[in-house]
Amino acid sequence: MAERFETVGEVVDRLRSVDYLADANIAGVVYLADKLEKPVLVEGPAGVGKTELAKAIASVTGSRLIRLQCYEGLDEAKALYEWNYKKQLLRIQADREHESDWAEVETDIFSEQFLLTRPLLEAIRSEEPVVLLIDEVDRVEVETEALLLEVLSDFQVSIPELGTIKGTQRPIVILTSNNTRELSEALKRRCLYLHVDYPDLDREKAIVRVRVPEIDDELAEQVARVVRSIRELDLKKAPSISETIDWARTLLFLGRDEVSPEVIGDTLHVLLKYQSDIVKARKELVPEDPPLKGTGLKGAGLKGVTAKSNP
Repeated sequence: MAERFETVGEVVDRLRSVDYLADANIAGVVYLADKLEKPVLVEGPAGVGKTELAKAIASVTGSRLIRLQCYEGLDEAKALYEWNYKKQLLRIQADREHESDWAEVETDIFSEQFLLTRPLLEAIRSEEPVVLLIDEVDRVEVETEALLLEVLSDFQVSIPELGTIKGTQRPIVILTSNNTRELSEALKRRCLYLHVDYPDLDREKAIVRVRVPEIDDELAEQVARVVRSIRELDLKKAPSISETIDWARTLLFLGRDEVSPEVIGDTLHVLLKYQSDIVKARKELVPEDPPLKGTGLKGAGLKGVTAKSNP
């Protein structure tokens, strides 16, 4: 199989070309996944860019992205393949009128034209380069996880009526997990492991500048600092990177060129999606104190948030 990346630095540069800012750890795991032909299990909080990583890899490698969205109740018929029963029934009825031999009918209805391929089989059969994204794998039951394990081990599948179908090329496989349950040791053992957390201040600021190019440097830093402060609170759900970007765009749409307590109070709903979190953040960041001289910001609630504050 042709190698997709020559160096870790190339991974960083090529992902950046599609606006995905990968650090050395992320780039290193992607590089090794390509070299070792092993799946990558990406864990971390929701909204830190796990799914976007798979999309970015597909984009820079010119690969087709095939996505299996996992959910409770996902079974083999939705993940791998199933037969088109309605079409088979119509064929049986048509052949019955012509008094066809059952052996011939059976051979006919279990042929390729009646097979419905699902994401896993589609990835196995693809002759073009593929990035297979198995999204939120922690949402499936243990039985379905075992199915995934079987497919990922040999990258082939046996269909009783058709035989064994083997992959013609080895795709990059990304499995994402939000840690809603513990995955099996067997699955983890077959994957490279990558934990993606919320970015540090400088990286989040850089992400904002890349995704919202019209924002100036000072406002981008203020945005990153406020979000960082909010994530330090005890919340039901901390703001994701995508919500940081949405908030930066919101400030520009409102014509704001700085972060003030008034702006924070009016736009917290863009960052937070639970009323209890909004109330808690407002209490911490928008106190009823007089403005600090020369800052346009109120009291200690925004200490460490302005662009001129220390990280």
